Amino acid sequence: MQVRNRGFGPLYLGGIVSAVVPIKLLNVNEAAPMIGKTPASLRWMIHTGTAPKSALIGGRRMFRESDVIAWINAAFEESA
Repeated sequence: MQVRNRGFGPLYLGGIVSAVVPIKLLNVNEAAPMIGKTPASLRWMIHTGTAPKSALIGGRRMFRESDVIAWINAAFEESA
């Protein structure tokens, strides 16, 4: 079964349409406090490749809220 999701709208599961799954996007200023960093520190983490997954969307660096939460959870799992 192939899963396709173009970011916003319904999730297509092999011809079956599931409920709409909203994706919350965060900019650097919104994501930084979630991980306890300043926006400048988060930009440095992006530069060094240690930040949560992000993408340039419309010329702006954006994070999916779910990716930031997953990054936090992974940090706790690594330390356990």
